[in-house]
Amino acid sequence: MIKKSIPFTTLLITILFIISLLNTKLIANTITFENAPKNPKHKLPNSQNEILSFHSILKDSMDSVVNISNRTINYKGNLNRQFFEEFFGNKMPPNKSENSLGSGVIISEDGFIITNNHVIDGADEISVTINGRDREYIAKIIGRDKGTDLAVIKIDTHDLEPIIFSNIDDIQLGDVVFAIGNPFGVGQTITQGIVSALNKFGVGINQYENFIQTDASINPGNSGGALIDSRGALIGINSAILSKSGGNQGIGFSIPIDMVKNVVSKLVLDGKVVRGFLGVNTIKVNKQHRQVYTTREGAIITDVQDDSPADKAKLRRGDLLYAVNGKKLKNPHELQQIITSYRPHEEVVISLERDGKKIKQRVKLTSIGGETTNISNIDENFDGLHINNLNDTNRNQFQIPAHIVGVVVEEVEINSKAFIAGFSPGDVIIQIENMDVKTVSDASKSFKKYKGESKRIYINRRGNTLLVITQ
Repeated sequence: MIKKSIPFTTLLITILFIISLLNTKLIANTITFENAPKNPKHKLPNSQNEILSFHSILKDSMDSVVNISNRTINYKGNLNRQFFEEFFGNKMPPNKSENSLGSGVIISEDGFIITNNHVIDGADEISVTINGRDREYIAKIIGRDKGTDLAVIKIDTHDLEPIIFSNIDDIQLGDVVFAIGNPFGVGQTITQGIVSALNKFGVGINQYENFIQTDASINPGNSGGALIDSRGALIGINSAILSKSGGNQGIGFSIPIDMVKNVVSKLVLDGKVVRGFLGVNTIKVNKQHRQVYTTREGAIITDVQDDSPADKAKLRRGDLLYAVNGKKLKNPHELQQIITSYRPHEEVVISLERDGKKIKQRVKLTSIGGETTNISNIDENFDGLHINNLNDTNRNQFQIPAHIVGVVVEEVEINSKAFIAGFSPGDVIIQIENMDVKTVSDASKSFKKYKGESKRIYINRRGNTLLVITQ
């Protein structure tokens, strides 16, 4: 029998392989894996004849969520409806009728309903249908807030089931939640998920963002509907999704209940939301900044707007703001949230760090974009219209292109003559009768010249020129 010797290289490779296995075992033996208890019990909810269900809770909440249908009419020649009806009656048909669908949440027995501003934006008629009822209600707008995308409408009835409200402090990551609404117009539906994230901002959807993120399916038509917890309590108003396809992909956003309460109470009381304005651009404190600042969190001023409250209070570029009226700030987002929670003309105390020193500075806030001019102070026969010169702030707020020249309508009082005439926040007045309008001064002169008379007012609304006739 012939014995074959093993080549030296093969023997060396084998030895190295064995050593590597031994080393691997030694390394692995230093790791401790914490395992869950063995042999878990698989159980039914309580017994074999019970089904885990949220039906009884969801049924009550479903009765508080309504379907909203809007109709928008574009009249020939882009005339406003009042002008059309006054001069032509109903002989000429409208160019086009557009319908859109959304959802809303009942908050009072006598017909107040929350929805999204974008659900009712531009609607000529808003109809509401309630779960389990055949009747259709026509709603009127109580107030709208584009900054948070919230609106309040009202229907004429006194026997509704208002939803119950949760508290923002009761909401935690991982909570089971349900989205109720009218997706794709197929009728009222419920989807389930969890709270995926809290305090989401910088998404680029609304001006004021502090979203609850959820993977409960939210699709077109769910806007304005309810996000509820497993008790059936409202924790948010469904507003938007992030999606490449237009359908749900597991990232939905709801406006949190604390913001909803704050905005809705102001809309019901005043028909509008007026926010305080400071006038600074800020950045978050990062690791590099902590080399020169002793304060670890807050908002560092990078720019101060001319003639703003911050400018008048002599706040400077480089100031690190860390508290407002004693409320600590973690980042610029919290600064915005706190400042806008105050009303214009309120005074706040800002704590800041400047050149290594801690300073407290009193600041009197104004409204966003500065002071508006109320035309009713010029022409008592034309009330409810508040205008302002165009500036960077209101151009950004209303998404008005840089080439548009005129004065912007920043506020329209509900049920005022301006409201009835058809003006909307964000409209840009470009001409009154035969006078071009470039500034508030131009507009004031025109209103004085034609005081008490019918006026042709030309406005730019989202790129279209419209004609409004006022009395």
